[in-house]
Amino acid sequence: MPRVMQILNRLNMGGISLNAAILSKYLAPEYETLLVTGMIDETEESSDFLLHNMGLKPVYIPEMYRAIDPLRDRKAYFKIKQLIKEFKPDIVHTHAAKAGTLGRLAAAACKVPVIVHTFHGHVFHSYFPGWQTRMFIGIERFLAEKSSCIISISERQRRELSKIYKICSHEKIEVVPLGFDLSRFSDMSGEKRKLFRSKYLVDDDEIAIVIVGRLVPVKNHGLFLRSIQSVAARSRKKIRAFIVGDGEERKNLEALAQSLELDFTDFESAPRKATVTFTSWIRDIDNVYAGSDVVALTSLNEGTPMSIIEGLAAGKPIVATRVGGITDIVHPGLNALIAPRTSERVFSKHLLRLVDDDALRNNMAQYKDGIMERFNSYRLVKDMSQIYSQLLTAS
Repeated sequence: MPRVMQILNRLNMGGISLNAAILSKYLAPEYETLLVTGMIDETEESSDFLLHNMGLKPVYIPEMYRAIDPLRDRKAYFKIKQLIKEFKPDIVHTHAAKAGTLGRLAAAACKVPVIVHTFHGHVFHSYFPGWQTRMFIGIERFLAEKSSCIISISERQRRELSKIYKICSHEKIEVVPLGFDLSRFSDMSGEKRKLFRSKYLVDDDEIAIVIVGRLVPVKNHGLFLRSIQSVAARSRKKIRAFIVGDGEERKNLEALAQSLELDFTDFESAPRKATVTFTSWIRDIDNVYAGSDVVALTSLNEGTPMSIIEGLAAGKPIVATRVGGITDIVHPGLNALIAPRTSERVFSKHLLRLVDDDALRNNMAQYKDGIMERFNSYRLVKDMSQIYSQLLTAS
């Protein structure tokens, strides 16, 4: 039985952790798997409870964090090498930048037959100054040469990696969309909606707008807050905005909300009605989507955002910036309104339109486009199993 080692940066809340976990769990019995992970940052919520529910026991590398630290990274690299020597994988599959660097270097040094890396997103714009970006592009080109295959999560990302940033040839990249267990989002019963709206004091005539994700600069929550201010001032409808997640930008966003004269609250410490509610992380995220009326995304850079897939699975209209693989997921005008990533004017206009037009919201919510089939976990496992088999045969 071939052995596969999945390596990821950290088990934070998000699509990377879930996809690595799903592959580790459901590739069996065709493959024997081992999941290796680094550590979350103190501002992040761990997803290890999901792995526990799946019966997975990952191996943790205490020295591996998202931030670059030469001393810790060196220790993490040697620990990965040791794990490879002990487990003797036929395939090492890395996910995201840090794990992709240390894992692929270690796998190449140990002469692992097949080395696979998934770009769940990339840091080639909107993250770092120009010189750092050029350095990271150079590193990824070098690592791609050591890889048997590169996985992109959308066709758009494949074009970016091969044509724009020239990480490797188009032919070396396989497109494998994300896959999740979306069944809980298909049950958008009245009870789930009632649970969320009752807890967060949302009245029946209030329109709940949610944005889900880490509170970090690249997610551009400032655009969300300024748009909420604009819509609140221009619409006759009552709106409530919910920022679900946490991170390093939390205090800055609260300061921005205050400067915009938006009534806001941290619901964990002050549970009251407000125009803007910071909820921190919520594990029962299906209740959030059930209770919402519009799902927003304001990112400057994305791979394929999990929140948009979940929102569509829950039958919610989307307003988002045109980044990453967004347009590979949504159908603009049918289930989403899309704005240029830096246009506050267009984003606010789209959000106002969704708030004011009840018929448009309802029509978008009823649009079905096979989201459950395109992004389910069974398809993910089937796709990756076929790629693994082909790579092993060719190795």
